[in-house]
Amino acid sequence: MTLPLTLPRHTVFRLASAGGLVVLAVMTWLAAGALADRATLETLGARARTSLPLAMAVLRSEVDKQRSVPAILSEDPDIRDVLAAPAAASVDRVNRKLEDLRRTTGATVLYLLDAAGLTIAASNYAEPTSFVGSDYAFRPYFTEAMRSGAAAQYALGTVSRRSGLYITRRVDVGDRALGVVVLKVEFSAIERDWAAGGDKVFVTDANGIVLATSEADWHYRALAPVPPDLAVRIRDSLQFGAAPLTPLGIERRFGTVRAAATGNSGRFVEAAEPLDDPLLAWTLHLWVPADAALAQARLSYRLQALAGLLATGTGGFLLLRRRRSTRLRQEALRAASQELERRVEERTGELREANRLLVEESATRQMAEERAEALRRSLDQANRLASLGQITAGVAHEINQPVAAIRTYAENAERFLERGDVATTQRNLRNVVGLTERIGRITDTLKGHARRGTNPLEPVNLAEAVDGAVMVLQGRIDAAGIPIARDPALARFDVLAERVRLEQVLVNLLQNALDAMEDRKGGRIEIVTAAEDGWILLSVRDTGPGIPPDRLATLFTPFSTSKPRGLGLGLVIAKDILSEWGGTLDATSRPGEGATFTASLRIARP
Repeated sequence: MTLPLTLPRHTVFRLASAGGLVVLAVMTWLAAGALADRATLETLGARARTSLPLAMAVLRSEVDKQRSVPAILSEDPDIRDVLAAPAAASVDRVNRKLEDLRRTTGATVLYLLDAAGLTIAASNYAEPTSFVGSDYAFRPYFTEAMRSGAAAQYALGTVSRRSGLYITRRVDVGDRALGVVVLKVEFSAIERDWAAGGDKVFVTDANGIVLATSEADWHYRALAPVPPDLAVRIRDSLQFGAAPLTPLGIERRFGTVRAAATGNSGRFVEAAEPLDDPLLAWTLHLWVPADAALAQARLSYRLQALAGLLATGTGGFLLLRRRRSTRLRQEALRAASQELERRVEERTGELREANRLLVEESATRQMAEERAEALRRSLDQANRLASLGQITAGVAHEINQPVAAIRTYAENAERFLERGDVATTQRNLRNVVGLTERIGRITDTLKGHARRGTNPLEPVNLAEAVDGAVMVLQGRIDAAGIPIARDPALARFDVLAERVRLEQVLVNLLQNALDAMEDRKGGRIEIVTAAEDGWILLSVRDTGPGIPPDRLATLFTPFSTSKPRGLGLGLVIAKDILSEWGGTLDATSRPGEGATFTASLRIARP
């Protein structure tokens, strides 16, 4: 006969309490892990979205810089002459010119195709792997340029076996297409910079195939399986050679992404954005590693939760123990002190409640302080990355016009030298020297701005500053045929400013005016002044279509632009410069009547 096992009540209570604590600890562990994952993924997503514009600015800057070279060469008289009549002397001269330009621009190779796709001149004409004599009529970048005037294609070189972006421009004389100028640029330097950042950064084309990437073994792999007929067409075009176009095996789960087919089991947080280019249907992807951050956050949240649970359990245990001791003592003294027992019981309850509130308040305050510190660190990092992106884009934006002017003066100097006009040649070369010194001063100024440095203000004559800005833009002004009417009073005023940065402001305002009147006949730009209580109001007016009201609201917002290849930094930089000097920059416009930008500057002396 088996007797039923009966446990004492206090033992049953203890076992039930222990089981409840275990269940509570497990639930706390799981809940803290889920909360850590959510907070960490939000932080990593914000970091990815902050880092993506910087990587995009670097890529877009390189593409825009190289795109201008074929466009300029397509208007070069030597290029047109050699395509029209490829004599040995003219071919040799073009070969040397292309080699010089390749070294100057940083391009990989420059070459010239005739109307049949045959290479007649190249920057690598003296190398064993020279392109001269090669037939590239099968390349889409040639056929598309001959058809529409311009093209761009990312492909594997048939001779070098190295991938790069081919940018082409058709050379026309009247209605006759003579041939195509081709520039190839490789992205190996950009890929190394991406890899050094620690994130996975890569570019895909319209078919989802990886082109440039920080991961060397991801080249020519696909985001998704490539349809067989599309794979056959790509291989027949030799765009990627014999690459198998293997899928990366993208897996998305709980806000993270993983490339399963690469053997890398790590998970990342993704941000992606189209390149927004008329010739390149590219998308830039940036993956931030998530595994280490998730593991660290889970451990931290769980330890904090268990510590709070342990503190609460210990406090409860101590209170229960004290209550038991008090009860035993009260039972021994009940006969002599009933009133004292009641008061002690009331006081014990008050102390228990106060202790519970104190523990909860302490845990809440600690969590709030830790969260505030984490948010502060994230904000500091985001601010540093945003400042770095704006300064980098600012340098590219501000030296673009001096570089273009240098090229114009240099080409003109070559022609004047051929004609024997030494005086004009020397004047052009002096202008080139001045513009190179200007670029140095611009970069020094922007580096000083990044270090929060300031330069002393000095009197600058308005007429001289306008002359410097016009010199930078002279090539474009002459090509556009737009007259600039200057106020005769400009020479009468000196303002407190920095000469180079004031010219930067004027270059940006004149550039915007020229952009506004592009393809419009009868355009005109006016530069007028007005004195007002120790200040000069310097206005640049154009007769363009004006600025829409919705664009006026975001006109001075960084990276906000309506230009296809603009960065949206010109007016922002101009406004910042004037603000440093205590001045302002305002814009007014009426649709169809042009726009007016007015800068206020402090008068140094009349």
